[in-house]
Amino acid sequence: QVQLVESGGGLVQAGGSLRLSCVASGSIFKINSVSWYRQAPGKQRELVAWATNSVTNLVDSVKGRFTISTDNAKNTVYLQMNSLKPEDTAVYFCYAVVVSSRPSLGTLAYWGKGTLVTVSS
Repeated sequence: QVQLVESGGGLVQAGGSLRLSCVASGSIFKINSVSWYRQAPGKQRELVAWATNSVTNLVDSVKGRFTISTDNAKNTVYLQMNSLKPEDTAVYFCYAVVVSSRPSLGTLAYWGKGTLVTVSS
C-alpha cells in the first residue's frame, strides 16, 4: 500500500503565499506521475498541476502564480502558490500513479486526504 499525506494548507490573505507538500510512503518502486487537484465548496474536483518524467504543467488559471516541483529522493511533490486569490480557496488533494515495489500489485493510483486552503479577501 501507498500513503499520500498533504500538508501546508491554511488561512492566508489575498495576495499571500502558501507551499503545499505531499509525501508518498509505503510500497513504492517508482512514482510515474503526481498531480495536484482541488475541490472548492459545491464544485467538482479539478486538476491544478501535474508532473511526470520531470515534465511539469499547470492549468491556465494558476499559470504564473503556482509552481509544481518534485523531490524524487524524498518522494515528495510541492505546490508553491503565490498571489493567492479568494477563488483559490479549496481543499487541495495530491494524486499519484505508483509502481508498487510488490510486483503482484503492479501500478496503482492513490489519493491523499487533502489539505484546506482558505484565501480571505
